[in-house]
Amino acid sequence: MRMHSPSLPELHAFAAAARLGSFSRAAGELAVTQGAVSRAIARLEEHLGVLLFTREGRRSVLTADGLQYLDVVGPSIASIESASQALRAGRSTRPLRLSVAPTLFSQWLIPRLPLFSARHPGVALSFAPYQRDDPLTAPEIDAWIRVGGQAWPAGITAHYLVGRELVPICRPQDLHGPQAIRRPADLLARPLLFHTHYPGNWAHWFAGVGCAHGPLAPAADFDQVALLTQAVIAGLGVAVVQRCLVEAELAAGRIAIALDLPVTTERGYHLCHASAGPAHPALPALRDWLLEQAEAPATPDASGAPAAQP
Repeated sequence: MRMHSPSLPELHAFAAAARLGSFSRAAGELAVTQGAVSRAIARLEEHLGVLLFTREGRRSVLTADGLQYLDVVGPSIASIESASQALRAGRSTRPLRLSVAPTLFSQWLIPRLPLFSARHPGVALSFAPYQRDDPLTAPEIDAWIRVGGQAWPAGITAHYLVGRELVPICRPQDLHGPQAIRRPADLLARPLLFHTHYPGNWAHWFAGVGCAHGPLAPAADFDQVALLTQAVIAGLGVAVVQRCLVEAELAAGRIAIALDLPVTTERGYHLCHASAGPAHPALPALRDWLLEQAEAPATPDASGAPAAQP
């Protein structure tokens, strides 16, 4: 069906000019130029085939047709504006509730959150406690950032963010001197530190770079990347981790990439949310911003933390 109603910008220009009696004052209220208001009203008059305003000195006065049209559309324009403002206010008062895997939260997300707040100052964020085996069905949570592969529960949409790139890390001094790490086989002569929940990371990395090896035994294992990193800094050995989780330590020079030979794993961090049902109105903005941050290279700022893109 062909629509005969004019556009909202034209109607807003008409209603503001009618109420204020001036195209220039209407432009100021609408934050546009006087020319934009004039053109919008001219399009509206052409669309309707009638003259809506006449000039009386510096004032713009409604014609009889203009008065009749304002009586009909004025209340509707006000209702649309009021409903829109109420809906926006309701949206901004309910925080966007997230549950985030702790290591990614502290190492990757938190340093970037001020940028999100600067871009979307009206969006309040709230963070739910992390549960490792969360089925992603809690109705009070709007979205989750979780580590996983390709398979997700039915009814869940997952957007990959970061975390598929595995790299070996060591102390900066391990890259210098007669015993410096120069090739993958050199790592086999070092104590290998394992992640408790992902003990296959070292074998996966050695296979990815084509380095043959015998049985791999952990010199120690830790259940958090932060602890693995501290163990490397302390000189307990070398570890293989997701690059995104050690940005701050790399930028500050506390650790180094032993060999810049990243190997991809299917496991990574994803933004997850329900596929059906009403989503929080700020969720698309958060999703788009997170995907931008995931694509942006991390560069250190003055404090040594990663400076992501605004």
